[in-house]
Amino acid sequence: MRKLVIGCAVAGLIALSPKSEARSSVSSLPPRPSAVPKVEPETGEASWYGEEFQGNETADGEIYDFNGLTAAHPTLPFGTTVKVTNLHNRKNILLRINDRGPYVGRRLIDVSWAAAKRLGFVESGTTPVRVEVVANP
Repeated sequence: MRKLVIGCAVAGLIALSPKSEARSSVSSLPPRPSAVPKVEPETGEASWYGEEFQGNETADGEIYDFNGLTAAHPTLPFGTTVKVTNLHNRKNILLRINDRGPYVGRRLIDVSWAAAKRLGFVESGTTPVRVEVVANP
């Protein structure tokens, strides 16, 4: 019985090896281009959300932490890393998209309280920003 199990395991490994006949035709194909299209930078208004949302679940299921470096964007995939630049003072920060929004007016992005503090717009509540995708999930 043991020899039968070992024989089946070896046969399976041979069948799945990269040099097997079943895979040789696939390996001769050129690599496919990246399925994730390049996203052009966006310019718009940012706002921030803070303590009133602390502990709530974000759209990706994560628990919101207003001290975290995260953001909400209406369309970018969860896990996308973006560089957000405050166009008033040129401060910038890298944030991870983990939520959907903003849902007020024509705002482009909602950032965490900690991100707004580092970008220098906690007091004003909103600021013009440039959002650039730096890494896809």
